[in-house]
Amino acid sequence: MEYRVLGRSGLKVSEVSLGCWAIGGPSWRDGEAVGWSGNDDGASLEGLRRAYELGINHLDTADVYGDGHSERVIGEFLREVPRDKMIIATKVGWFRGTAPNAMQPIHIRHQLEQSLMNLGTDYVDLYYFHNANFGPDDRYLEEAADTVRQLQKEGKVRVIGQSAYSYADFMRVCPVTRPDVLQFHYNAFGNLFDRPETDLFRWAGEQNLGLVLFGPLAQGLLLDKFDPENPPRFGEGDVRASNQAYTRERLLDIRRKLQPVKERFGADVQDLVRVAIQYPLAKSANACVIPGFKNARQVESNASGAGRPLSAEDVRFVAEALQE
Repeated sequence: MEYRVLGRSGLKVSEVSLGCWAIGGPSWRDGEAVGWSGNDDGASLEGLRRAYELGINHLDTADVYGDGHSERVIGEFLREVPRDKMIIATKVGWFRGTAPNAMQPIHIRHQLEQSLMNLGTDYVDLYYFHNANFGPDDRYLEEAADTVRQLQKEGKVRVIGQSAYSYADFMRVCPVTRPDVLQFHYNAFGNLFDRPETDLFRWAGEQNLGLVLFGPLAQGLLLDKFDPENPPRFGEGDVRASNQAYTRERLLDIRRKLQPVKERFGADVQDLVRVAIQYPLAKSANACVIPGFKNARQVESNASGAGRPLSAEDVRFVAEALQE
């Protein structure tokens, strides 16, 4: 396993870390599915143990993942390993309970205390604002930032992070939240975060910010693991059920685009895992990726993509093949 320092945060993490959304299981928010089906807590724990054996030291979760279930599974695992050997990240911002907004300061404090209880620890290494929704006209933005900085002074949070879903949102809130780590969606399909006018990698590099990139495997789409003639069906409470990428037409299009990638790097799933893992890592020396998992086999598959970087020419080739 190779390791990266997340910029000015100083956190040293495995370049392939783990996203723990899927092990939270099925869940809903405001009537919409926001979880994953097909999880098993025993398999999840075996996956976490295998990750530790392979040198993966950074786990990323959130209060909303299974409404705390992901945190509680990680809490079980943390009873088995030295706490100081793991970098644990969680988030606040999507689960609002009875608060008018999830970023209401008293709610943030409550949620962190609940997350600490779920995780069985007295601090988190990295605490994110999960989105940029701080209420109408950013009503809670300044107070929320002050609250998390106070929690940092109390020793309950080591590093503050900001997750968001658009360049404009990052530019709006980061001057106030002052994060040391950013988290956003990025993979070899590319998106607005790598475009000249909205290049978040360049901006983060100028600030020496750490980057945690989720969705590197595009929920399996970059691995050509789904049969276009028999598109997958997902269970109740699974966020993928409403994703139009799993239609026959889209799966056929992805398969066509992946063909030159297979010819260059190999057609085996693990060849594609390596490309999918290393493409986003090539964007910044301060970045790690957090692919999801449900079991030890998937952890091993993810970890196999570490330590095998792509050349600059390889990166250009993949972008030309996969991006519109």
